Amino acid sequence: MPYDALPDILAERPHPRVLRLTINRPDRMNALSPAMHRALTEVWREIDADGSVSVVIVTGAGRAFSAGGDLDLVSRMNADFETRIRVWKEARDMVYNMIGCSKPIISAINGAAVGAGIVLALMSDITIAGHSARLIDGHTKLGVASGDHAPIIWPLLCGMAKSKYYLLTCDPLDGREAERIGLVSLCVPDDELQARALETAVRLAEGPQSAIRWTKLALNNWLRQAGPIFEAALAMEFMGFTGPELPEGVAALRERRAPHFPPGSPV
Repeated sequence: MPYDALPDILAERPHPRVLRLTINRPDRMNALSPAMHRALTEVWREIDADGSVSVVIVTGAGRAFSAGGDLDLVSRMNADFETRIRVWKEARDMVYNMIGCSKPIISAINGAAVGAGIVLALMSDITIAGHSARLIDGHTKLGVASGDHAPIIWPLLCGMAKSKYYLLTCDPLDGREAERIGLVSLCVPDDELQARALETAVRLAEGPQSAIRWTKLALNNWLRQAGPIFEAALAMEFMGFTGPELPEGVAALRERRAPHFPPGSPV
């Protein structure tokens, strides 16, 4: 897919060898439609094969990085097996395609990064957050297990204790706290975020490409080792899309109220 055909994603070249992808649906806090979710799964393969790109920046338009998956899509996943399985494969491939992309990926995290948005933010190789960034995994609040990216990378980034706390409670982290616990690479003032991301991207784009890409390849073997953990977590997450807790989680988000999940569990 040509970069200029990506749905609601703005592709720019701020440097001849740097591709910047801006999630561009600001009226919905950059929530991902089905077409956007699919595009942000597949584009990493295109970038990997594109000899004109050395580094990628991913960011969001307006006041959010990405608020995650569209709730209409979540409801369809609950109701329809084929939709559920398609999105399961996309969620799996998004993580593996970002790991497998040989080019460094830099996320410039502006505002909220939730659900699928936090996948794109934290699976990037260098993660730069603005002070006002708000990182929320959000899965258990929705009524499904924390799958997607979290089990494959959070314990490596910030340790098991912090991972369990934030993934079980869905408490938000701002940019400063995310940097303090090691969840992101850097935290900078909001008005310096895009410049710092571009400066870092240009530095990498003008550096020794084989050395940089092979270093990414070697380091990402830590993530490949965790593949079975990721696969199990993702399967449990998608089992939750068929369960009794998800509809209440979705309703609570739509109605902006606290959820009232059914007591007890067959687990």
